[in-house]
Amino acid sequence: MPQTIKLTTDQMRLMSLFQNVTGATARDCVEDEKQDRVIFVVNSGKMGLAIGKGGSHIHTLQNIVKKNIEIVEYSDDPAEFLKNLLNSKLVSEVKLNKRADGTMQAIVLVDPRKKGIVVGREGRNAEKARLLAKRYFEITNVQINSPERLPEL
Repeated sequence: MPQTIKLTTDQMRLMSLFQNVTGATARDCVEDEKQDRVIFVVNSGKMGLAIGKGGSHIHTLQNIVKKNIEIVEYSDDPAEFLKNLLNSKLVSEVKLNKRADGTMQAIVLVDPRKKGIVVGREGRNAEKARLLAKRYFEITNVQINSPERLPEL
């Protein structure tokens, strides 16, 4: 992690609530006022525990905090983390490159037919990817592209 992540008292309270409801430890909590949601980052392998059977933990949390709850699985690998953020089943490849000005850029390749799902309504998934990629890996730009033809799998 490049810079240390500072949490507000509210975020610490939300993380504590998250742990009490789900039994999983939240690594981070981001309040996204623009999209009226709270994004929790959990350690690798804890996604199922955090979601709960049939999404029960998420529903309980949403009822308590009165906001949408989103959970992302953390990875030390920036490409893997971006895949987790954007639905790893729909992402075919993540390319990371350093620009001339020294900033990092991520290009996410997806199937043209699935691009809308990956980007999300009003770009909410893309926004989440930009927010967390910058927070954890100092990736300043995340582009979601779809090549004209993907190779047959």
